[in-house]
Amino acid sequence: MTDDDRVLFEVDRDKRIATITLNNPAQRNSYDASMRDALGRHLDVVAEDDDITVVLLRGAEGVFSTGADMNNAYGWYGDKSEEQAKRRPSQRRRLTVDRKSFGFYHNLMGFPKVTVGEISGYALGGGFEMALMTDISVIARDTKIGMPATRFLGPALGSLHMFFHRLGPVLARRMLLTGDIIKASEVEHLGVFTETCDADSVTARARYWAEKTAKMPADGVVIAKEAFRLVEQSQAYQGEEVASYLFHAYGTNLQFSPGEFNFVKTRAQVGTKEAFRLRDEHFHVPEPQ
Repeated sequence: MTDDDRVLFEVDRDKRIATITLNNPAQRNSYDASMRDALGRHLDVVAEDDDITVVLLRGAEGVFSTGADMNNAYGWYGDKSEEQAKRRPSQRRRLTVDRKSFGFYHNLMGFPKVTVGEISGYALGGGFEMALMTDISVIARDTKIGMPATRFLGPALGSLHMFFHRLGPVLARRMLLTGDIIKASEVEHLGVFTETCDADSVTARARYWAEKTAKMPADGVVIAKEAFRLVEQSQAYQGEEVASYLFHAYGTNLQFSPGEFNFVKTRAQVGTKEAFRLRDEHFHVPEPQ
């Protein structure tokens, strides 16, 4: 399957809406660097098209995204030779790649057109970050959200400023320090997402919000988005553009003590599916009765 097949792009010019669909359902719409780059190229097209006001982000077959493809763990750092593949990526390599990778998320966070998220099934890792970055987010109550990779890459993973700003410091700490995956219904009362609804209503409700915002004056929307970005940068995101990739680069180079769970090492020994099972087994703590 080519990137054109794995990231679908369509435009409704009458409604002034572009739709971008992550189309990798066999892997719950997880994405590799190539898919992320394709998504970024489509966003660039939307940004430069005066006749599009809104972009609707969604995932195929009822799943938004489970984030980065862990079948390719460390593959995003571009190790070529068999000898290199046996070694951890150097810190200089991590910083170089992570700086570029987080450029995608920074561009999405500051995207000049309205972004609407149609979120259902799973929104994990990078998928969770993208869901939180959308201007208008419609999520199914049974959607599982979280940053499970913090369990093997550390709690300083991803866009910390955004987590604290969008989730609040208490919930952000809870989710990052435990790696818990929770249902969207558990945070419905906090107003983290624009609208939380039943799963069978998500597509229609997301389209409703897309059409509603697309009727706004296009120039006014772009000016507003820049104003929103300025306020957030001055109040909440100062330093984020450096901190996000810096912490991620450090977090992917953890040293594990005896008894701690090393996902990458375990995955290399037993495969991805079994590594996930062992991860969940290791981190499970029964609730007190």
